[in-house]
Amino acid sequence: MTEGLVWLALLFVFIGLASFGWIEYRKVEAYRVWAQSFERAKYDIYTVLGQKGQTLTWGKPTSKGPINLQHCSIDTITSVLVQIDGQGIDLKNPPDKGKTIQLVLERQSDENPVLIPFTDITMAVEWAQYLITVI
Repeated sequence: MTEGLVWLALLFVFIGLASFGWIEYRKVEAYRVWAQSFERAKYDIYTVLGQKGQTLTWGKPTSKGPINLQHCSIDTITSVLVQIDGQGIDLKNPPDKGKTIQLVLERQSDENPVLIPFTDITMAVEWAQYLITVI
């Protein structure tokens, strides 16, 4: 009887994992369709980011496509940096890990910088280096 309960619990765990996997797959597929119109794009669980011409667009990924989309002209960006755990880093020598990774875009017209979350330090550094060369 106890073996049956253990197997039943495992069955529910596998069903839950399969459901989460299917949801994430649908998010990635919705992103793929969205990203086709951009010259450069990135996806992770926190945000999607795309660049088309002189415009950056970012938002939250969902299975129906990105939501809460925001836009920024690259021409208005005055500085770009990567913060890990609230501290700016050296782009030539980034740390291996950190809890909170953000691409910070400071603009001419805003007092508040744009914070775009990342899950991968390498990808955040690549975007920062690219944007620095463009601005």
